[in-house]
Amino acid sequence: MFAAASIAILVAILLYLVRALLGPTAFDRILATNALGTKTVILVSLLGFVYERPDFLDIALVYALINFLATLAILKFIEYQRLG
Repeated sequence: MFAAASIAILVAILLYLVRALLGPTAFDRILATNALGTKTVILVSLLGFVYERPDFLDIALVYALINFLATLAILKFIEYQRLG
């Protein structure tokens, strides 16, 4: 069951990676990168559950926050050409 879930997540990550590399606009690439980060958080949480390591959930939450803040920073930079 967990192997099937992991394979499905890895296939989704691969599709998002293709979209991030071939996206027609910058916003498509940013959206694909954000979704890729979200799927990575889900994969880390799943691995923590499989290996019975609850500290992986903390790592996944920190990664989710970093992913969210990086997406906001990139979008702000594209919109205003500066971060300040």
